[in-house]
Amino acid sequence: MEQRTRVLGAAGLTVAIFLLVQLGALALVEPFQSAGFQTVEDPSDPTNSLVYIGIILVFTAGMLAVMKLGVEWILRVVIIATSGLLSLYVFSVVIPAALVVTLGGAQFNVLAWVAAALVALALAVYPEWYVIDAAGVVMGAGAAGLFGISFGLLPAIVLLSVLAVYDAISVYGTEHMLTLASGVMDLKIPVVLVIPLTLSYSYLEETAQATPEGAVSADERLGDGGANDGAASGHGPGASERDVFFIGLGDAVMPTVMVASAAFFAPVEPLVSGIALNLPALTSMVGTMGGLVVLLWLVLKGRAHAGLPLLNGGAIGGYLVGALASGLSLTTALGL
Repeated sequence: MEQRTRVLGAAGLTVAIFLLVQLGALALVEPFQSAGFQTVEDPSDPTNSLVYIGIILVFTAGMLAVMKLGVEWILRVVIIATSGLLSLYVFSVVIPAALVVTLGGAQFNVLAWVAAALVALALAVYPEWYVIDAAGVVMGAGAAGLFGISFGLLPAIVLLSVLAVYDAISVYGTEHMLTLASGVMDLKIPVVLVIPLTLSYSYLEETAQATPEGAVSADERLGDGGANDGAASGHGPGASERDVFFIGLGDAVMPTVMVASAAFFAPVEPLVSGIALNLPALTSMVGTMGGLVVLLWLVLKGRAHAGLPLLNGGAIGGYLVGALASGLSLTTALGL
């Protein structure tokens, strides 16, 4: 009974982290747009998705090459620097510009830069599970918010659909997520969220023995680890023997892109003031959570599964239900 309570608590923490990422992205949508952070000229162009997918493939190949050459420290430096950059995007619109310095004609929000530097420093010197998870929430919300305002409805649907297929192939077919998982777990970087079943658990004291394909895993040590854009792994011991779950940060970010895109681009009135949340975005959140619950259920049964087919599928399906319920035609809902 005690272990079941711990497992349910960990599952609840997982859901809470996903909600924080999604609500954070929704809160950042309008500030990001006002700050001019939209990353493409035409958000409705579906080829934007293909470019991003190409970047993912190149980055994945780069990660595999770095690991094969035995210079994993390069990957750690890149990820920590990226964490600081994404945090800077978030803090620059969240922290008031109370202290501004002008250098070379450009203005800098000093407090935002300091906060972002502290995030990167904490990850570099003390990557305990709660440091990684806190940084992951900030990074996830920031990344999803940026992509949400940059990918219109059709590009977002294309992006999530292709990534779901790619995730399934990389887990069930090529299995190259095995290599990625094995490499990143030892680096203790925020490409994974760490969900302990006990408060006494220490990620710093563990020696990773990561082997399976993807993003959600658990066993009595670090066991079946996962990283990147998504798989749920439940190889090895059953739920009664587990001390920790690992969830790929991409599993939280990718479906949230659909949520943020729906909130920003769907021509539906917001449900509340102060946050970009309309009915299609809300039902997309519900669909994501439905996929997450199924994913966690499969993991607790000791089975390995790709995460994005369930999570992205839930996000897209939930969005379409909300869009049609809001009175949009299917053509409009698909961004055609």
